Amino acid sequence: MKFLFIFSLISLLLPVWAQSGDYPGRATYPKVQVYETSQLNREFDNVIVVDVRSAFEFNTLHINNAINIPLNSKKFTAQVSALQNDGKPVIFYCNGHSCYKSYKAAKKARRAKITNIFAYDSGIFDWAKAHPEKAVLLGSTPVDTSRLLSKDDLKKYLLKPEEFTANIDDNTVILDIREPSQRGLIELFPYRQDNISMDEQKKLSKFLKGVKKSGKSLLVYDEAGKQVRWLQYYLEDNGIADYFFMAGGVKQFFKSLTN
Repeated sequence: MKFLFIFSLISLLLPVWAQSGDYPGRATYPKVQVYETSQLNREFDNVIVVDVRSAFEFNTLHINNAINIPLNSKKFTAQVSALQNDGKPVIFYCNGHSCYKSYKAAKKARRAKITNIFAYDSGIFDWAKAHPEKAVLLGSTPVDTSRLLSKDDLKKYLLKPEEFTANIDDNTVILDIREPSQRGLIELFPYRQDNISMDEQKKLSKFLKGVKKSGKSLLVYDEAGKQVRWLQYYLEDNGIADYFFMAGGVKQFFKSLTN
């Protein structure tokens, strides 16, 4: 009997454990109520969807009719509060299962006494694959899902910091895409690199055209290796094939110096 009881208990808990493993943020933020993909699709016209990622990420790929309010915006709570005039639920989303921004947004809103808020923690990639007709990629909808870049697509263009550095020569162009607040006074390759954050889209577009025309190889780095995945869409869209990213960004660069 004891064995049967334990077996039954494990059977009941397995789905919960599996779900928690697939969505690690749910255990960290147990008070945040979540929307599943099917529920969001059913109620799509009766909710307000808020993208809490950066403007660059939003402009690259987002849910149809979503409103972009970056989590780190100084006006975040005021802008979210203003959305609740019609009483619709507010659904926050970010990049997916291991991205915690949607939970943090819900928690931040709750602290500001904003109610009827939820997180769609499956994120933009699950949504675009499930409902390409309700997503926008580089200004176009429906999304051609074959153009969605996978982690493997990114890995092919990653270089360890030491490999990245070894590839620098007269036939390469180096681009630092960190925000000014991230960059501060630290440049990894002073006098050799260009500094353009991803929100400077006109400047970035002009720069990429120049790189393509020059025929040189493009080497790009960011703060922690997470922003480059979004730049990759623009490189591919602009027909730039000769490029590489620094794996782990600046943080990994300095770690490699101490190993």
